[in-house]
Amino acid sequence: MFEVVEEVFDAATVRALLELVRRRVIYEVKGVVSAGKEARVYWGKSFERKDIAIKIYLTSSAEFRKGISKYLEADPRFSGRVPTSTRKLYSLWARKEFSNYMRMYEAGISVPKPLAVHENILVMDFIGYEGVPAPLLKDVDLSLEDLEKIFKHLLEDLRRMYQKARLVHGDLSEYNVMVWKGTHYIIDVSQAVTLDHPNAIEYLVRDLTNITRFFSRRGLTTPSLSELMDYIST
Repeated sequence: MFEVVEEVFDAATVRALLELVRRRVIYEVKGVVSAGKEARVYWGKSFERKDIAIKIYLTSSAEFRKGISKYLEADPRFSGRVPTSTRKLYSLWARKEFSNYMRMYEAGISVPKPLAVHENILVMDFIGYEGVPAPLLKDVDLSLEDLEKIFKHLLEDLRRMYQKARLVHGDLSEYNVMVWKGTHYIIDVSQAVTLDHPNAIEYLVRDLTNITRFFSRRGLTTPSLSELMDYIST
């Protein structure tokens, strides 16, 4: 069932994985496909033998705590519920990411389909093939025509995110957009905030600035920031 044994699999995480097996969410855990300071993503299989991505937050990583607190403390969904325990904090962070993914998916935004969350583990559709994840936008060599298509569709998704899901991504860039079979997928949405977060507009401006900077450097003529803000919000 588990092909990998690492420090991420402490006793509590193993129990959480076994619970997801009991719920018939995870059939098999295979190799690591992405490793960061706060989480690792594994390729796995569902009971239907479909590829799934299993994101496990590293509950031993205390240094990430300060970085995520600002996204939680002012979020009306979690205000007053930020735990002091690092493990409980990461469990809350995983639930927040699942909630954000679900709101985006239901709004028709191109994200991996969220499947389940339990403790510090988030399960979603795997974007890629046979354990090889789709490349990030920053690593894909695209024609100007394809760049324009992806830019347009990304803006449409940001508009849906704002108007339908009532969320702002907050950390969008070429590093958290995958490209697979001509379609983009927005990933890493744990920090996304609701529109009533006091920094929501600031985060939206940052998202749009990051995206337009990337596409401009690739040779695409992009609208002004004020034009983009009008498009997203009206």
